[in-house]
Amino acid sequence: MMTEPSLATTIPFPFTAIVGQEDLKLAILLAVVDPSIGGVLVTGHRGTAKSTAVRALAQLLPPMQAVAGCPYHCDPEAPAAACPHCARGGARRPERLPVPVVDLPLGATEDRVVGSVDLERALVDGVQAFAPGLLASAHRGFLYIDEVNLLEDHLVDVLLDVAASGVNVVEREGLSIRHPARFVLVGSGNPEEGDLRPQLLDRFGLHARIRTLQDIDQRVEIVRRRLAFETDAAALAKRFARAQTKLRTQLTTAIAHRPSVVLSDEALQLAATLCDRLGIDGHRGELALSRAAVALAAFEQAPAATRDHVARVSPLALAHRLRKDPLEPAADDERVRRMLAEALA
Repeated sequence: MMTEPSLATTIPFPFTAIVGQEDLKLAILLAVVDPSIGGVLVTGHRGTAKSTAVRALAQLLPPMQAVAGCPYHCDPEAPAAACPHCARGGARRPERLPVPVVDLPLGATEDRVVGSVDLERALVDGVQAFAPGLLASAHRGFLYIDEVNLLEDHLVDVLLDVAASGVNVVEREGLSIRHPARFVLVGSGNPEEGDLRPQLLDRFGLHARIRTLQDIDQRVEIVRRRLAFETDAAALAKRFARAQTKLRTQLTTAIAHRPSVVLSDEALQLAATLCDRLGIDGHRGELALSRAAVALAAFEQAPAATRDHVARVSPLALAHRLRKDPLEPAADDERVRRMLAEALA
């Protein structure tokens, strides 16, 4: 006798049901409040809720306004200049859509990622047309890559180009297409399976390092909730529905409040001091740290980002930007915390 498929395959694990892993959850929430932070990289041991947390992200995102029928779901109030659909003019009827969270599988071809000739229209209608790829689907949303450290080099190069420009350019087989592709890159991986290319690593605004929990009570609760989810996913989702709604409301409020949050001079001074003392190249560190501090202040409905906000997000924003020192036994995030303690003193 065949059994009914488990609802666990269609209902994501609730974000608020994840036990511990506060750095992971904070990094994802800050990226939702301010996508300009530049994406999130999550690394750690297998089975530490990395992909679970990212896949639960879609449930938290408030819906967005988009142009009806636009394959790149442009904002009706400010359609992208590079959008071939909206550039044709005409009425832009708005519709509410969920913010896209798109998976980029490791085995995806370049055509699947950037787009290609629409073969069906070419064969049926005899016209050349463009079939948008995953980068188009991710515009104004999130592009998630599991095991990002195993991504093929040529796809890494494509992602770097598009992430830098916000525009995907496809020129092949007689087609020349430019379309908007601004997205928040979210990656997860196990560092034991391979290092991430420095060029891609620097593109992530925040980096959460996840470790296996050592608290016995937390480990017990993790197993208890996971087994409950596998037994009846709908029941677990209902159990955490109120917490999910509360967090979604808090995120919506934070997104609206963020433009009014002020970055205090003391906070900016601390951010610059940390980057200088840690020897971080360039200024992406200060920018990511400042934006993350402002996002945290907005999430907590504070009027200004203070030194405390900078201190709390500095390991997430700076640890992956440190120069590697083979003689330094401490982990990168511990080095940031040590320098933070000295700067605050």
